[in-house]
Amino acid sequence: MPEPSSPAPDPLFAAFCAAGLWPGLGRTSAERLPAAGIRSPGDVDLARLSAVEGMSGPRARRLLDSFRAAAGRYEVAGMLAAADLPVRLARGVSDELGAAAADELRADPWALLAGGEAELAQADRLARSMGLGRDDPRRGPGVLVHLLTQAAARAGDTAGPVEPVLAAAARDGVPDPAEALEAAAEDGRVVLVGDRIGLERYAMAEQAIADGIERLLATAEPLRPGQPRARRAGAAEQPAPDGAEPDEEHRTAELDFGLGEDPEDAEDREDGRPDRGEDAAGPAGGGAGGLGGDAAGGGPAVLAEGATSEGAAGGDVDAALAGLDEVQLAAARLALESGVSVLTGGPGTGKSRTVAAVVLLARAAGAEVALAAPTGRAAKRLEELCDAPASTLHRLLGARGKGGGFARGEHNPLDADLVVVDEASMVDAELAAALIEALADGTHLLVVGDPAQLPSIGPGQLLTDLIESGVVPVTELARLYRQSAGGAIAQLATAVRAGDLPPPADGGDREVVVVAARSAGEAAHRTVQLVTDSIPRVLGIVPADVQVVTPVHAGPAGTAALNTALKARLNPGPGAVSGFDVGDRVVATANHLDVGFANGEIGVVTAFAERGGLLVTFPAGTLEVPATALGDLRHGWAVTVHRAQGSEWPAVVTVFPPEAGRMLNRPLVYTAITRARGHLSVVFVNGPALRQAVRSAGGRRRVTLLAPLLAGAELGGTPAVPDGEFDEPGPGSTAPGPACPTTEPVG
Repeated sequence: MPEPSSPAPDPLFAAFCAAGLWPGLGRTSAERLPAAGIRSPGDVDLARLSAVEGMSGPRARRLLDSFRAAAGRYEVAGMLAAADLPVRLARGVSDELGAAAADELRADPWALLAGGEAELAQADRLARSMGLGRDDPRRGPGVLVHLLTQAAARAGDTAGPVEPVLAAAARDGVPDPAEALEAAAEDGRVVLVGDRIGLERYAMAEQAIADGIERLLATAEPLRPGQPRARRAGAAEQPAPDGAEPDEEHRTAELDFGLGEDPEDAEDREDGRPDRGEDAAGPAGGGAGGLGGDAAGGGPAVLAEGATSEGAAGGDVDAALAGLDEVQLAAARLALESGVSVLTGGPGTGKSRTVAAVVLLARAAGAEVALAAPTGRAAKRLEELCDAPASTLHRLLGARGKGGGFARGEHNPLDADLVVVDEASMVDAELAAALIEALADGTHLLVVGDPAQLPSIGPGQLLTDLIESGVVPVTELARLYRQSAGGAIAQLATAVRAGDLPPPADGGDREVVVVAARSAGEAAHRTVQLVTDSIPRVLGIVPADVQVVTPVHAGPAGTAALNTALKARLNPGPGAVSGFDVGDRVVATANHLDVGFANGEIGVVTAFAERGGLLVTFPAGTLEVPATALGDLRHGWAVTVHRAQGSEWPAVVTVFPPEAGRMLNRPLVYTAITRARGHLSVVFVNGPALRQAVRSAGGRRRVTLLAPLLAGAELGGTPAVPDGEFDEPGPGSTAPGPACPTTEPVG
């Protein structure tokens, strides 16, 4: 008699595992479950899990616990499968709605849209499976949430103008958008600020930013020598720099920096910014109260007076200040006097030198300083520039990994008198809120960045909103200093920032090289040739120090094809572990803060680890990346412009293929070329299109609530909604949905 066949796996269980909804279960282990007798939820126990090929005892226990914890997600998956919808949608909606997600969907099937992954038609389908139609009153608020969620995910908006949002809702079949808005505002899903409407989560984040900025401006006292700074009760102590004595930074407490007049006696300025004219340097000839002048006139030497008697530390301060111009000195004064200040400018204008001087001055005044940036590479560069420890923002705040949230916050603030955040254009609203809530009263915050770069991946535009608010003092550095080291790159970047794309400057150093190609395929060939042959041979820069940056993933000159070609030339191999070999350059495509790396960080595989993992050296150190996280690594010889943001390399080859199409704009081109520190090669196919992208204003402006909140607007209220129907846009309208007018970018 033939042996009885094994029972078929439960279709829902198989789909749940295949969709990656079981936390911690990788694709390979999921395929091995049936062989161990695990074909349905009832089969999941410790004994069977331990029998899965390659499964260790501790991992089996973790998987058992994670499956039990995902019971709510499994229930949601069942509801979706019953409506013939993809079960993968269970992830986003369960994460957003929590353990009771299934109950919330039964009460309101359009809550499926809150997960940010479902389309409106899919939510309508789920509703139909429950016997509900498009005329159900619960649909209208759900559509509004959906429109705002789409705007956040696709355009980075934290809000939308009320009238366009309601018009979009009408086009999506909401019979009375104004009534839907009233219902959504009443139950707290959306928040109104003036003529703008935003999702509750982003409104709360931006309100926290505005409140925090106001608090820091009101409570911070000038960082001055001779005024010892008491440690805050309850704040955890941060480690001192390697080799530093605990009181080493307090030895110069008697310095007189001469940082300008007392703020209480200073003349009010209309825009709250330092004067850019001749008076910015103080009285003619310099004086003890001025910021400019030479040593004899009481300029930089006065700022460091007394420091030289204390040895190297004082000499460092003196040297740092002597190298600053009057605008940079003004920025230093603002950072030490104001609770919040902004320092901005393009490459080569001295932002780094100014920040380093601020750090030296603050430490000489006895202040605890914390340095941070959004990415590991940016933090490493900041650390090298300031000769002080720096970290990513997530690490500074004590990110809790998969559980979400941060260890640092209002009730466990950072123990720092001055916090410097570099590459602030990359900081989104929610991360900014977490940072500012973790700053105790009296802390100084220096925000550093270039608003001409691409905005953050997440919704919000902290840097731009702060610059335009008029609430905090802003110093923009415009004078170009970087001539010998980085001169041609800095000059090109300055031109692009202003909307011009000139030919590269003449020079024998080949700092900027432009390569024209006739097709995307030829552009890819030229790129590989530059990385593997031309740049190492002609300039002596090894391939390990060359990074390829491109706007797109797909196509012959996209990241996928370029990485395949570059691996074949630079590190050929079989891809022994999940497609990777020792020596491969990799980039993270998602946050794994529990492991120790964040989205966009680039590293090199240094060894194979146990149980199918890898040892990867990132800027912050070597980490063991488990097999379950390898799906969020890609080869990283070529990365997108967005992933490259916040990092710099000795040499960069940036490619602009025809596939980039409408993606090309001034911020993208500017961000791409400013990733290069010593050499830049630009490979392009369509020169006129690239030039037009630079000349145009750039990407559309984001719509946020932070600007009006900083100006004093309050959450809540009732918008003035015009009577009548919300019709389709007329012939002159081109932006369906909650869009806002395109305007010139800052800078």
